[in-house]
Amino acid sequence: MKQGKWTKNCSENVGLLNMTSVMRRQSSTSNENDVRMRNSRAGAHAQSADSPPSSPVPAGDRGSRACCFCWCCCCTCSCLAVKGTNGSQSGAGDKKLTGVAVQEEPPSVEEIAAWSESFDRLMRSNSGRTFFREFLRSEYSEENMLFWLACEELKKEDNPEVVEEKARLINEDYISILSPKEVSLDSRVREVINRNMVDPTPHTFDEAQLQIYTLMHRDSYPRFLNSQLYKRLLQQTS
Repeated sequence: MKQGKWTKNCSENVGLLNMTSVMRRQSSTSNENDVRMRNSRAGAHAQSADSPPSSPVPAGDRGSRACCFCWCCCCTCSCLAVKGTNGSQSGAGDKKLTGVAVQEEPPSVEEIAAWSESFDRLMRSNSGRTFFREFLRSEYSEENMLFWLACEELKKEDNPEVVEEKARLINEDYISILSPKEVSLDSRVREVINRNMVDPTPHTFDEAQLQIYTLMHRDSYPRFLNSQLYKRLLQQTS
């Protein structure tokens, strides 16, 4: 009985010694890790103190990097401008009136005034179409001018394959009810277009073009003459 108790006590003492040894090793390892972490933090702090602070990007530089993705040919975004030798931005030969880029010499006072005399005078002028298109864009009806211009380009083609391809694109872009740029046409004109698309010609969309021309003349043209865009244009050129 005494020998059994002595053996049990020895086993318990050995177990306590082993646990104490393990705890000491864990404590030592933990202390070493703490020292490494403190040294690492101290080194990182010293490195950041020695290195010069990063210079912030000037507001002007951030603005010069800003860009937009313009889909229109008349866009006045600064990302399309070319910086001159003096640092100023200017388009490649563009003239700007009331914020609208004109690809040619600015129209004269007489020409601008003539736009108010008749819609035909306005549409025959390249500058007139540019300013009128800008006005239509502000009214979310630019597709009318785009369709009219596409029909004008189609009339210049005489290659049957090119005519067929351009007619198909015009039909998809401006006639299809699924297109976001669909123009407003009555059912009779749409039936005419469907018949003409069987064998497209340069005059496939003549009736539709006339209807859209009349719509712009009666609806958009009077508002253009009373718009701030046209009034500012008259003031800047007078």
